[in-house]
Amino acid sequence: MQFIDEATITVRSGDGGRGCASFRREKYVPRGGPDGGNGGNGGSVILQVSPNLFTLLDFRYRRIFKAKRGQHGMGKNMHGKNAPDLVIPVPPGTMVVDDGTGELLADLTKEGDMLRVAEGGRGGRGNASFATSTNRAPDTAQPGIPGEQRSLRLTLKLIAQIGLVGLPNAGKSTLLSRISRAKPKIADYPFTTLSPVLGAVSHNGEEIVVADLPGLIEGAHRGAGLGLRFLKHAERTEGLVHVLDAARSAEEIAEAYRVVRQEMETFHPDLVARPTLLAFNKMDLPGAREAAERARAELNFPERDAYYISAATGQGIPALLSGLVALRRRPSYEL
Repeated sequence: MQFIDEATITVRSGDGGRGCASFRREKYVPRGGPDGGNGGNGGSVILQVSPNLFTLLDFRYRRIFKAKRGQHGMGKNMHGKNAPDLVIPVPPGTMVVDDGTGELLADLTKEGDMLRVAEGGRGGRGNASFATSTNRAPDTAQPGIPGEQRSLRLTLKLIAQIGLVGLPNAGKSTLLSRISRAKPKIADYPFTTLSPVLGAVSHNGEEIVVADLPGLIEGAHRGAGLGLRFLKHAERTEGLVHVLDAARSAEEIAEAYRVVRQEMETFHPDLVARPTLLAFNKMDLPGAREAAERARAELNFPERDAYYISAATGQGIPALLSGLVALRRRPSYEL
């Protein structure tokens, strides 16, 4: 399934039905009173969170949404039916912005969250409703009120407890495939992961949603590489696992950590205050352990939060999973 996390749509609520101007016409009642019914209300447009959606892909193929108009009133005091509301499903984590004003209308995160984005027009009153003791035969009826139209910008920020971060080709996708049932694309070249991938991880009776996020490069906070797409999704995470390629030299490993950390801090300072683990990957390769330990010492990163793993062979994975469970219960700290 293609991952789409931004979309612009146009919504229009239904017009109200017009009221009816009508008079009774019955045998032996030559001058009957007014009997025009009211028009029905137009349908509203509502966004509602659906747990079965994970992307905004549907909005790539359909960008205009119109609710139906209310039914017109008729004679014999027959009121028009109200039109049904148009409910548009969106995935959890959808932010809704008015494209004209830039105003954030809502951040829809939980199943069942709803936002009425366009109110249906009210139906017009028929002439029967204008009858009074002094005006028993009004011929006035109201037109329905037009519906609303607006342009909306939808932005999806994935909801995951833990985010896997790191430079391209550090092994994040391989790690996610090892610890969950997710099947991200894996290959030995940068930017294999072109979009975030979610995986549900179960360990010791607890389930954690982990996101494999696109790799960073220097300048990511300005949009270089896939940076902005990554950083946007990292904002919702409760904690981060920084995956490092331990097949490199200690100096290169430490520099890779600093690059990613600097990009996160420049984009949003809160990101670097999230509880963080280091996962030194590729421990199955010669010299990896020594390089990883030297890099950890150079970074002065707490030993308790450093894990030495091989996503390819499974080495160190159980300990890392226990660390993920504990990570969610820990307050943020600065390094």
